[in-house]
Amino acid sequence: MSASRQYELVYLITPDASDQEVTDLHTQIEQIVQRFGSSNAVLEKTENWGRRKLAYEIGHHREATYVVETINSTSGDVMKEIDRRLRVTDQVIRHLVVRVDEEIRVADRTRDARKANQARRRVARGLPPEPAPGEKRGDQDSDDDRDGMEVQR
Repeated sequence: MSASRQYELVYLITPDASDQEVTDLHTQIEQIVQRFGSSNAVLEKTENWGRRKLAYEIGHHREATYVVETINSTSGDVMKEIDRRLRVTDQVIRHLVVRVDEEIRVADRTRDARKANQARRRVARGLPPEPAPGEKRGDQDSDDDRDGMEVQR
């Protein structure tokens, strides 16, 4: 069973680290992902959120550079290696790895259940299962309804 898992990696880098050091750390993570094989792990996206104030002081640091990476992998070995590397890197203040595919699956299941429930309730009231385009809330453009007409009060 080799189902692909999606992980989100967030790490905080010391504020005194240069942009080059942040890029080097990202390159290290890219190399780890590539070393585990193109079929096993893929680095989906990287977001550098930049320097932000921390909610609380961590090791005498009040600010840190936030980096978020999304990784798809068929095994957890890639994440174990990245976790091990980030623990021993002095520039990294904190890091967190979260498996997000479970939450996405639960959200999809909940959305599908809501749609099925809505369709069942509409059919019970004698309506078609899917609402018509102008029937949903918020579909009305208030300006379009009044074009060329005066509003009476």
